[in-house]
Amino acid sequence: MENATMQTRNLAFLLSEAAGRRSRSIVTIPNGEGKLAAGTVLGKVTASGEYIPSPNAEVVGKEGAETAVAVLAYGVDATDQAVEVTVIDRDAEAKQPMLSFDASVDDQTKTDAKVAQLNAVGIRVR
Repeated sequence: MENATMQTRNLAFLLSEAAGRRSRSIVTIPNGEGKLAAGTVLGKVTASGEYIPSPNAEVVGKEGAETAVAVLAYGVDATDQAVEVTVIDRDAEAKQPMLSFDASVDDQTKTDAKVAQLNAVGIRVR
């Protein structure tokens, strides 16, 4: 029997959101980003307008994404094609233990910075 890993449930990170669809937007994850779990903290690439896991610092060709501005609502596979996805990008509360960060966000100081960036766009991390 294969080992099965529990995947993050869609929207499990969400404590609360605004009425209707005010907390949600549709964005594009570019081809080549791979499999991303619900709860992945995202940044917006200035040049393309696409969203990727928000790295700790600026990455050449992905400028802008180092600032976290949204959280992926549903797991997605963008390995072979760009995918339109739902994100939480305002007026919401999220559970910090259920958020996923880019691999470069690898210590508490870097995590705290991402949490502060989300707070700045109206996503309170608890």
